[in-house]
Amino acid sequence: MSPEELNKLMSDCAKDAVAAASAEFDVTLDSSPESVTLVDDILLSFIDKYHDQALEDQAVFTICNIFGAYVGEILKSNIGGDWIYDQSNPNAPTVFLSIGENTYAFAGICYERLVNDSQVSVKAYYDQAFNNHKYLQH
Repeated sequence: MSPEELNKLMSDCAKDAVAAASAEFDVTLDSSPESVTLVDDILLSFIDKYHDQALEDQAVFTICNIFGAYVGEILKSNIGGDWIYDQSNPNAPTVFLSIGENTYAFAGICYERLVNDSQVSVKAYYDQAFNNHKYLQH
């Protein structure tokens, strides 16, 4: 996948997150850093609304990827960075946002909150990533 294709895919996924938040929960995501707090609530709302269906493999994959893209796109628009498509595990390719020496797995942190530990905060992860690079702020 070319960098241009990956950028388009992540941008489209972020738009899907905005649409899903609106359609499923009547929540407006405005692409602001403050809206990342809403993602934490939305992820848990999928479980409240759909129960075990929200934890089926395909649903988890979709939810985590679109909301991970949404959060990553906000950081990318404020700080910069490049999406990286990692195929080192062909059975589970992953996408990271690379900024300087660091990479951030926003879909992964969404997965942690949705599936493993509802105390994990996507917003805290975002804030840490932002603070690591705030000197690059646009």
